[in-house]
Amino acid sequence: MFKRIIEDVNAVRDRDPAARSFWEVFLLYPGVKAIRMHRRAHFYYKHGLMFLARYVSQRAARKTGIEIHPGATIGRRLVIDHGTGIVIGETTEIGDDVLIYQGVTLGGTGKDTGKRHPTIGNNVMISAGAKVLGPFKIGDNSRVAAGAVVLEEVPPNSTVVGVPARVVRQDGKKVRQPLDQIHIPDPVKQKMDDMEQRIAELESLISTIGENK
Repeated sequence: MFKRIIEDVNAVRDRDPAARSFWEVFLLYPGVKAIRMHRRAHFYYKHGLMFLARYVSQRAARKTGIEIHPGATIGRRLVIDHGTGIVIGETTEIGDDVLIYQGVTLGGTGKDTGKRHPTIGNNVMISAGAKVLGPFKIGDNSRVAAGAVVLEEVPPNSTVVGVPARVVRQDGKKVRQPLDQIHIPDPVKQKMDDMEQRIAELESLISTIGENK
C-alpha cells in the first residue's frame, strides 16, 4: 500500500506543474489524501469490515470534498486534480494512469443492479464537470470533455463531447464536427421535428387517397 501511495504522489508531481515537492503533494493535496484514505477504506471493505470502511470513506469526503465509495476499485497512479465535488460509485473500476478533474461523477442511472457504475480504462482523462453514468466502459487512452454526459460505451483512443456525449475523434481522426458548449443539439426538438415531418407525410398520403376516390 505504501508503494502505491508513493506512485500516486509521483504521478501528481509528473502531471501538475504547480507541485513543488513530494511532501507538499503528500500532505496538502486533497486528491492524494482522498486516494490514500480510499485505499485503506477499500482494504476494510474487501475484508468485510463495512462499517469501518464507510467511516473512513465518509471522513475522507468531509476532509476533501471527494466522495469515493469504499467498494470502488482504483488502479495505479490515479491523479485527482483539484477534486472538489467528485463522486465515484461503489462498482466503479478505474484503470492505471487516469486523470480526473473536479466535479466529475462516475455514477449509475438507477436502472441497473449488480454492476451499476462505469469501468474506466487505462490512461483516460475525464475533464471538469463530466458525468459518466452506467455500467459500461470508457476505452483506454480516451478523453471525456468538460461538461459531457456519457451514457454509453466509448471506444479506445476516442474523444467524446456534448450532452449526451458522442465521439468526435477516434484513433487521431475526426469523426464528426466537434460540438461547442453553445450549439448543442436538443434531442427533444429533434424528436418533435421528426414527428412533424411524419404527420406531414401522413396528411399528404391521406389527401392522395381522398383524391383517388
